[in-house]
Amino acid sequence: MSKGDTTNYDTLLGRMAVEQQFVTEDELAHCRREMIRLQKANEPVSLEQMLVNNRFATPSQIRRLRAQIRESKEAANQIPGYKVLGKLGSGAMAVVYKAKQLSLDRTVAIKVLPKRFTERPDYVRRFFKEGRIAAKLNHNNIVQAIDVGEAGGLYYFVMEYVEGKTLYDDLSRGKIFSESEALDIVIQLANALAHAHAQGLVHRDVKPKNIMINKEGVVKLADMGLAREASDMAAAKHEEGKAFGTPYYIAPEQIRGELEIDGRADIYALGATLFHMVTGRVPFEASTPAEVMKKHLREPLTPPDHINTALSAGISEVIETMMAKDKKDRYSSMEELLDDLQAVREGRSPLQARRRFNLEALGQLEEGTPVETASAEDRVYAEETITRYRVGLVLLGALVVVLVLVIIYMAQQ
Repeated sequence: MSKGDTTNYDTLLGRMAVEQQFVTEDELAHCRREMIRLQKANEPVSLEQMLVNNRFATPSQIRRLRAQIRESKEAANQIPGYKVLGKLGSGAMAVVYKAKQLSLDRTVAIKVLPKRFTERPDYVRRFFKEGRIAAKLNHNNIVQAIDVGEAGGLYYFVMEYVEGKTLYDDLSRGKIFSESEALDIVIQLANALAHAHAQGLVHRDVKPKNIMINKEGVVKLADMGLAREASDMAAAKHEEGKAFGTPYYIAPEQIRGELEIDGRADIYALGATLFHMVTGRVPFEASTPAEVMKKHLREPLTPPDHINTALSAGISEVIETMMAKDKKDRYSSMEELLDDLQAVREGRSPLQARRRFNLEALGQLEEGTPVETASAEDRVYAEETITRYRVGLVLLGALVVVLVLVIIYMAQQ
């Protein structure tokens, strides 16, 4: 291996070791400094050796990384018409590479199904299904599908390359978004989801890791791996009773594995994402995914403006409506949600949310339940309405009593 090859290998190994949380950025930096010092002393050492010698990584972890890098090189040689430039990231179900599409001389991203899954027909079907679903969508705020195929037993999905970051990158560093910045991002996402819903598709996994922001600030919704056609009842029946989604952002009906999952599940997940953006924390926290999901089902949502008092009442009402536990109480469509998002951005009241909220407040007051989350204006309106209703009943009752007394008096004459 030449010096240049060694450098490229060490760079890739280091990036993958950090991505997979085998080592920290500080530990990697320490190893690189030590490598430079030893090289100057004519005692060159590889990054693999440094990581193991410092006990930052185990020999078995290094072997796994080496095997993944070897698989990356095989991918570069197997996919016709593309030159793989490097690895972008990896997850439980796929590895993503940065590549050059030779025919058009443009940079793309290629998602590859790991070899351990290629012998599983169900995984292969799901992989191709993601590509076909993504190909149905053509929107500036959705990562564009380009190609899907198989070469030498390697299954790949080519898509638009987005140079930038994910929303998760910012949130994991502790960023709390301003209300205006959050609204700008979520409005783009709502438009993307409105397009997907118009094509009969439900994303089912809206979350910060699947939201990309390029260098121009354009937001891109990614990863259609869990997307499903709302009309696909065969798939719905096969998945009935199973929870598909990410615990921190999943809608209650997905947790229950309901048969009919529609766009309102995406509205809930987008609301949970917006909650995280403006408060700096997820809506519900617990020690296990199962406990988090139980809270989505049962625990009342803390109003976002109770956590971040700089937020307007309007955006808090919007989020609470998006995250209503009963989907009938949420926005009925992305278009309805967009009306309120635009209104709040322009400093106006979210009329769609307020209409739902006032009806709920009236019902709760009638039952004698305090409405802790209503604004002062809403509570006054609801209380005045109930007061007028009750006064009317009292007057009607008094009139009936007077009439009865008159009738009795006349009968006695």
